[in-house]
Amino acid sequence: MAKISYLRNDKLPTVRPGYPGNKLFGDAFANGEDLFKPSFANVLKWQLSTNPQKEEKKQDTWVPAVVDCNAAFSATEDLLVWLGHASFLLRVQGKTLLFDPVLFSSIGLRHRHPLPFQPEAVRGIDYLLLSHGHRDHLDEKSLRLLAQQNPQMQVLTSLRMAPLLQGMAPTLPVQEAGWWQQYDLGPNAPLEIVYLPASHWHRRGLADMNRVLWGSFLIRAADKLIYFAGDTSYADHFEAIEKQFGPVDIVLMPIGAYKPAYMMAKSHVNPHEAAKAANVLRAGHVVPMHYGTFSLSDEPASEPLRQLTDIAAGGMLRGELHAPAVGEVLRWQDWE
Repeated sequence: MAKISYLRNDKLPTVRPGYPGNKLFGDAFANGEDLFKPSFANVLKWQLSTNPQKEEKKQDTWVPAVVDCNAAFSATEDLLVWLGHASFLLRVQGKTLLFDPVLFSSIGLRHRHPLPFQPEAVRGIDYLLLSHGHRDHLDEKSLRLLAQQNPQMQVLTSLRMAPLLQGMAPTLPVQEAGWWQQYDLGPNAPLEIVYLPASHWHRRGLADMNRVLWGSFLIRAADKLIYFAGDTSYADHFEAIEKQFGPVDIVLMPIGAYKPAYMMAKSHVNPHEAAKAANVLRAGHVVPMHYGTFSLSDEPASEPLRQLTDIAAGGMLRGELHAPAVGEVLRWQDWE
């Protein structure tokens, strides 16, 4: 029986009363109270089975539209830009935030569409927010380039991530948080950022299963709450977040990589679960992500957004749906 303990960053405040920290089974983080390990048997089954949508996926060549957004990195006004997959650029209250950037293709992770910017344009970043350590959210080559081009940049991320990141970029300042912990941005910071739960897991190597925490982010700025859900399956953390913070103004929600369900249901939400999560959060506006950029699963490329669009058209999505082109500048501050 693995020893049970709890871990958090004692230098940071915990915003949820009575929360003891993230639960550990031995050295492995839990999904809330329960330990989750992806099944190798399921991986093998997936590799050996035939996708029932194989031909449909092959014929579906849809990719998101892409527009140039190089100028957004030097903009001074508030904006939100989907950069593809789970990466966003957010400008708020004079600060520039970048989420989970993957600027380069790698083995098994090839961009299906062009970047909407040149990697050399990614400058002026104040905070790099990294939700977790999977390679479609944390790319070593991207991290090294960002550290070089943004000497002022601070990384806000999860417990036990610092050694991994500093092995990639040794001088990079990294602040780790557990779930329900607020980052220290200084006494005069114009925004607040809190690290929150997600239902997921971690692995980058052969011996690090769940050794590094995963999660989501909430940004409070300009009287609005912006939530970045990270990678997650559907679980009760959405209710807990709404209970703690109330209605969320803008939700950046993953919708793709959900088939086959026996492989993906404990890792990612499908479009119907994404809509349910956004409704539980009482989201005013929903911006989908985690679709269209990489081929990670069995569903056809266009299916996630088609399904979410149908859900919204049927009145089953509480908030207003915004499905931008990759690189399209959204003036989120004007949304009611």
